[in-house]
This record gives sequence, C-alpha cells and structure tokens, in this order.
Amino acid sequence: MDTQVLTETATALVADDKGLLAMDESNPTCNQRFAKLGIPQTEEARRSYRELIVTTPNLSKSISGAILYDETIRQRTTDRTPFVEVLVTAGIIPGIKVDAGAKSLAGHPGERITEGLDGLRARLAEYSQMGARFAKWRAVISLGDGLPSQGCIEANAHALARYAALCQESGLVPIVEPEVLMDGPHTIARCGEVTEEVLHAVFHQLYVQRVVLEGMLLKPNMVLPGLACPEQETVEEAADATVNCLLRSVPAAVAGIAFLSGGQSSELASARLNAMNVRFQTRLPWPLAFSFARAIQQPALEIWSGQEANVKAAQQALAHRAHCNRAARCGDYSATMESTAGEQ
Repeated sequence: MDTQVLTETATALVADDKGLLAMDESNPTCNQRFAKLGIPQTEEARRSYRELIVTTPNLSKSISGAILYDETIRQRTTDRTPFVEVLVTAGIIPGIKVDAGAKSLAGHPGERITEGLDGLRARLAEYSQMGARFAKWRAVISLGDGLPSQGCIEANAHALARYAALCQESGLVPIVEPEVLMDGPHTIARCGEVTEEVLHAVFHQLYVQRVVLEGMLLKPNMVLPGLACPEQETVEEAADATVNCLLRSVPAAVAGIAFLSGGQSSELASARLNAMNVRFQTRLPWPLAFSFARAIQQPALEIWSGQEANVKAAQQALAHRAHCNRAARCGDYSATMESTAGEQ
C-alpha cells in the first residue's frame, strides 16, 4: 500500500473547490428514472446518456472525480473512446461503485446490510487496471420506531471498514458512505443523534481495520429533518446541525468530506452546502465538498429526455449545476445563480 499516493489522490478529489459527480446509479435505478420520462430502458439509451455526461464541455472546472457503475466503466463513446479515457483527458479522476447493494439484514426487520465483500479484492484489481483510482461503498441506515438497531449500525460499520481496507490495499481511495435516510417524520435532532452514533461506529471500525484516514473520503448525509417531519428547519439551522455533528465525530485526519444529496432538491442541496462553508469554513479541519447524483444530473436528464437534439442544452444544465455546487464550496452560491444557467 502506497500511503503517499492514496493521500495525494484523496486530496486531489477535494482540491480547488471542486467536488464529485456520482453517476453510479445501478441499471434498475437508471431505468426507473428513464421510465418516468418516457426514455427507452435499454443499454444503448444508458450509454448515450452517460456519454452526454462525460463529454460535457468544461465539466472539469467544477468536477474533480466521477463515480461510475460497472456497466459504465466498460462503455465507450460513439467514436469508441472508453469513458475512462474521456474523463482522464478532461482532467477528471475516474472512480467506481463496488458494493452489491443493500439487502435485508437477518434478524432485523426493516433494516438492511450492504453486501459485496465476497470477491471484492479481485474486482478492485480489475477496476484498478481499467483506470479507476477510487471507489465507493454505500450503507443505508433507516430511522423509525426502535430503528436503527445497534446490530444494524455495527454490521454496516464493519462492512464499510473491511471495504475501505481492501481498497487501500489495492491502491484505490475508499469513499465511505454511511447514509442515514431522509424517509420518515423524524426531527432534525433525531437525525443528528443517529448520524453521530453511526459515524462514531464507522470510525471505530476504520481504526480497527487500520484504514489510513488521510487516504480516504467520507460521504455522509447532511443532518436534516425527515421528509415527512412537519417542522423543516432553515438552511442555516441545517448547516449548523450538520457541521456540529461532524466536528464531534469525524477525525481531523480525514482527507475530506463530500456530502451526498439524498432526497434534497438541487437548489436546497447547494444552499445548505453553501451555508456550511459560509458559517464554518475558517474552523473546519477538512474541506466540505459534494458528491451529488440527482442534485446535479436531474435537470439535465429531464431536458435530454432521450432526444439527441437536446444534448447541448442538457450539457449546459449539467455544467450549470456543477458550477453552482463549486460556488457553494466557496460560500459564493446564491439563489440568483439559478436564473443564469449557461452564463458561467
């Protein structure tokens, strides 16, 4: 394991006020989003959409790395150029989702454990040969009556740490993603309590598995009220709750934090990230970046809708959302930017 290379890659992924584009949706998830817009659910349609993304002009001004899916990392543009090569040429670091999805956790109704450790060492070696320099593994934690259980938290924390150790052994930077889901009526205080508990468990396991914190990134949820909670805190209150939780539970040695967007709208995700950087940037031990999927992609997907004639407009929308989130990293985002798409 080359600790220096891992640290350099992790640092590069959160450098220059940039962030990550998560384009690692599984084929079933991608097909569901296509179906809502009347787009054919075929491999070629998925390939065309992903080509739209990776060939977006100037995307690297805001995006440092792109998280790919197994099908995606093997795909090529219409001129037969591998997507990985397109990204590298543009100055974007390729990464890969390596978990096999969340399955029901035995003995724990309503809770899930992420699978995919079996055979992971060999898959990481293959992805590394294909050009991936970092990886991602997502654990999901549900809130509800009596949930989450200690068993669920510890099982997922252990799996995340095992994955991270295998990544570093293979020379890939692990992105560790423990997501406390937004579904439900829970309060922001409850989300903060559980998120802190989960992060403490995760970092304990990372320590036990001897993961080098300087060579990894954390991809956490923001601390937010549940989508069905009647009280929805302000952007500033959510920013305060999130950062205070992280300061209590994330070691300063971690290379960076790149938030997931979860069920947030594109605009709210940007506004909340912006508020964190405005209010706390001078006292944070790590950079606060983004690793968004729908919060960057959705406007572009809706514009494209499977039509070749819409590619340029969709790419402009994608670049604009990425630009908005880079501005949020600097504390320079404002709602007025939403009416200036294509002008950056």
